[in-house]
Amino acid sequence: HTPMYFFLFNLSSIDLCYSCVFTPKMLHDFVSENIISYAGCMTQLFFFCFLVNSECYVLVSMAYDRYAAICNPLLYTVTMSPQVCAVLMLGSYAVGLAGAMAHTGNMLRLTFCGPNIIDHYLCEVLPLLQLSCTNTHVNELVFSIVVGIVIATSSISIFVSYALILSSILRIPSAEGRSKAFGTCGSHITAVALFFGSGAFTYLTTSFPGSVGRSKYASVFYTNVVPMLNPLIYSLRN
Repeated sequence: HTPMYFFLFNLSSIDLCYSCVFTPKMLHDFVSENIISYAGCMTQLFFFCFLVNSECYVLVSMAYDRYAAICNPLLYTVTMSPQVCAVLMLGSYAVGLAGAMAHTGNMLRLTFCGPNIIDHYLCEVLPLLQLSCTNTHVNELVFSIVVGIVIATSSISIFVSYALILSSILRIPSAEGRSKAFGTCGSHITAVALFFGSGAFTYLTTSFPGSVGRSKYASVFYTNVVPMLNPLIYSLRN
């Protein structure tokens, strides 16, 4: 019932739901006809956006938890009270829901025509925009704004938290104390590096020649491999 395990429970729940949104369908498509309905595609898009945005902010909440534990240990139980933890999680899910509604709502207003063959293994925003026969400028703008806000706020928050943590750790006189403090952050840093690293590679290389294939491989990594690795990372720490 400590804050760290409360956040781990939410992270694990998101990872489980996140993988279930598209992995069963992807595995089914390996052995059967690779078809998804329009309603199924929009549902997959909504839950994908909701869960990936929520996971970003759950990782931010976990960084804040590590900051409170290392930089203000005497006030930790007050700073990270059950009420504060609940508010952080509700805020994470609320932001995820808002982003998902923005992406899906704009996608629903588009008209799709032609072969309707999605060049991906899941219904994601950018592959779907390529199939539309109507103007997608507003969608691209909304995508850039929402993704930019999520990445900027989450990455800056995590960076600031760890800058303060590092500053606090370097003031610890004993090497054993510094090692113990670093040890409490190692699992979270690894999870953040895997999730944001693969996600950044996927979206920042989309304009490069030959990047479509690479971005799909990177998508497999952060949609399937990272959720599988997170429990192992935290189990090894325990």
